[in-house]
Amino acid sequence: MSNAKLYKGSLVTIILKLLNEHDKMYGYEITQRVKEITKNELKITEGALYPSLHKLEAEGLLDVEVLKVDNRLRKYYKLTEKGTQETVNKLAELENYIKTMRALVNPKFRLE
Repeated sequence: MSNAKLYKGSLVTIILKLLNEHDKMYGYEITQRVKEITKNELKITEGALYPSLHKLEAEGLLDVEVLKVDNRLRKYYKLTEKGTQETVNKLAELENYIKTMRALVNPKFRLE
């Protein structure tokens, strides 16, 4: 299994976490920040990112602001109040998942 497949289930959490750290971001900025943070280990494609952003927007977790930048329209995404709460929930779920996986793959982390 490639790393991309492992990361795929965490894409929404990654997006929410980044938007929680920054007031607002546009799509390309999100992809570049992920590459920078992971030292190119994870590269999010537009084909994965934008459907997730649109889904999060439809669920009321994101607001979109369109601004003109260098004579181009750019969509900025930011968390709604509901999105901020969902970020807390998703991060807790991910922490629990990591803890469970750590226990499965490394005996020193098992609670017995």
